[in-house]
Amino acid sequence: MNYQKVTDYLACRLKDYLQGTNLKGFVIGVSGGVDSAVVSTLCAMTGLPTTVVSMPIHQAPDQVSRAMEHILWLMKRFPNVFKEEIDLTQTFEVFKASIPPQNQTELLLANARARLRMTALYSFGMLVTGTGNRIEDFGVAFFTKYGDGGVDISPIGDLLKTQIFKVAEYLGIILSIRKAIPTDGLWGDNRSDEDQLGAKYPELEWAMGFCEESGLKTPQEIGTVTNFITDRQKEVLNIYLTWHNAGKHKMNMPSIFVIPEEYKMDDIS
Repeated sequence: MNYQKVTDYLACRLKDYLQGTNLKGFVIGVSGGVDSAVVSTLCAMTGLPTTVVSMPIHQAPDQVSRAMEHILWLMKRFPNVFKEEIDLTQTFEVFKASIPPQNQTELLLANARARLRMTALYSFGMLVTGTGNRIEDFGVAFFTKYGDGGVDISPIGDLLKTQIFKVAEYLGIILSIRKAIPTDGLWGDNRSDEDQLGAKYPELEWAMGFCEESGLKTPQEIGTVTNFITDRQKEVLNIYLTWHNAGKHKMNMPSIFVIPEEYKMDDIS
């Protein structure tokens, strides 16, 4: 990959896209992870107003400190970058208290964090710039519907996670972010993406490519390729296809039930 061409291209596309809207700049939630660090840097490279927002909700201190370190790194290099901090912990607690106890599953509360953050980003009246990558958004659907998935534009949606780490290195993103174990930071503990997914990103990227090339669509079909792959690869394919199929509702637009035209005609009987 030609990292200079890729980053210049993405920054140019971002600039052109924004200038085609009536919005005054980009806004990005910065988590202390590599995806948001790369996207915020690409936005800053456009020279257009770029607001980076830290939005902790019971966040681990190292995640908050990495996010702030990245924001300060950006501000030193780009005069068009502006910092905002919105602590949503109290807002989250008020929301949690209003939900019936029987509805307060761990997953609901984790997704609520992502949706609260996205609501906060839309308060700026700027182009909400997504940080999802190809394997997360179109492979295993590892994002919150109408949370971190509810964005205006997705500049790194065609890059795999492993490629994004390489882009981060090329851009000079701070080492603490490049070395951090990927996590969505939604659970109030130290669980990583791998803990939740059951596989490492390079494994899932392999599975994504394998399924696209072979046409595998369900875990039940894995037995048809047993002569070509290892036991671990079978396991990873099962993990990938299970996540992919369960998350299709996130990747597709909401279904519209098309009413037959004859049903819409006036009933003159």
